[in-house]
This record gives sequence, C-alpha cells and structure tokens, in this order.
Amino acid sequence: MDKNSTVKLRSGRPMPVMGLGTWQLNRDTAGTIEQALAMGYRLIDTSGDYGTQPGVGEGMRRSSLPREHVYLVTKVEENEDAYEASRRNLDELGLDYADLMLIHRPPPRGVGEELWRGLMRARGEGLARDIGVSNYSIEQMKELVQATGETPAVNQIEWTPFGWSPDMLEFCGESHIVIQAYSPLTRAQRLDDERLREVASGYEKTPAQVLIRWNLQRGVVPLPKANQRQHLTEDIEVFDFQIADEDMALLDELNGLDSSLGDRVQYA
Repeated sequence: MDKNSTVKLRSGRPMPVMGLGTWQLNRDTAGTIEQALAMGYRLIDTSGDYGTQPGVGEGMRRSSLPREHVYLVTKVEENEDAYEASRRNLDELGLDYADLMLIHRPPPRGVGEELWRGLMRARGEGLARDIGVSNYSIEQMKELVQATGETPAVNQIEWTPFGWSPDMLEFCGESHIVIQAYSPLTRAQRLDDERLREVASGYEKTPAQVLIRWNLQRGVVPLPKANQRQHLTEDIEVFDFQIADEDMALLDELNGLDSSLGDRVQYA
C-alpha cells in the first residue's frame, strides 16, 4: 500500500485510501488544497455547510493535476432538496461532477428516503459518480436500502481507536460499504494518550501517524484535516511502516475509553 493506492467501491470505481478533510479549513483553503495535491493527496472531502467549497474548487483548478486525478467528496444537508443541493454544491465548487456525494446526516425523522432518491437522480444525471451517507447507523442503512433498493457506497463517520464499532466494521464489510473516518486524529484530544504514544514510539512515528495507519490497516479511509505544511507532510507519511498485529490489538482495546468520542452515532 502507498499513497497512490485505492479501494474499490461497490460500483467498481476506485477511491483513494486516504484523503484530506476540510471542515473549519477556512484559512487559505485554495492554497492548502493546491499544496496538498502537490504533496500527493488525491482525495478532498468538503460539504455545502463547511464554507470551504469555493476554495476547494479554486485549489483544484490551480493544481496541475487533471480533474480525473482528484477525488472530490461533498455532502448535502438533511434539510435540503438533495438534487438541488447537489447542483448548488457543484456551482460553488465550479465543477461538473463530484466523485462522491453524501447525505451529511440522517434527518430528525425517518432515514432520508427522499434525500437518497435525490442523490440517485443526481447520479443518474452525471452530477455524482457514486453516492453514500454520513453519520448513519447500521439500522438506518438497512432501512434505507430496504426502502429504495440502493446500498450506499460509503458511510462517513467519526472513527478512531477510542471510538469505533466492530459491528459497523463487520456490517460494512459484508455489505461492500466503505467506511470513511472523519476526525481520525480525535480532534487532537487524545494525541497525548500514554498508550498511543507508547505504540508510536516503537515505530518512531507520531501518535497522529499511528492513528491514520490504524485506520488504513482496518480498511477504513481516514480523512485527517491539516492546514500547515508540517502536518500535511506528517499525515501522508504513513505508508512506510506496518503496525504489528499485537499493537493493532492494543489500539483496538482503547475503544470506549473516551466517552466524548465515537458516541455521536448509535452504530447498531
């Protein structure tokens, strides 16, 4: 596995194995995106409510990379018309299509059947190549599939060793749904955890690099956020080591130790 590696979605299309998150990345967004793409990042995650879409689109245009070499993920909100929101997102981005369009979160009632049908329409008209969900539980995804016959390509959820679900991992694996991990670095809240730092020191890596690598080895696509060159470099330099099975097990056992992480989604 290297930074050019991909994971195959249920549609057969490839998606990079890691990307760059842009939530709250409002300082020189375009410059950060241009720099990240030059460093080897190939997946950029944004949303209509992040306020970063214009800068993301501008950074992509500044890059020397052809459009098809950059994987763009964006989202529609639970209170929007998903089809119209898809069009508006692309207008903000200045792009013809998104590689992946997600429902950002389930609506307060139901599982968003109409939202999902709106994304299906957007995909049918070429506005999105693949469609998925974010912050959905197992039961919500099951209900969505039962109602529409369409399985999400992706479920993007908060996911770290301190908050993850074996049941979700198993369900998504069996259903050919790729998990994307937002806030894979715990929003920096647990980077000083003694057990995490002990594992990291054994590989001469930083805690952040170990968190990213843990996701990669679990088959999860991490989306770390960074806007400083040092952190952009650190986050992508995770393909030159392998966490041993015993250390993966130690990291797995951190699950549930921090009640502020991983409990925003009722996974099962």
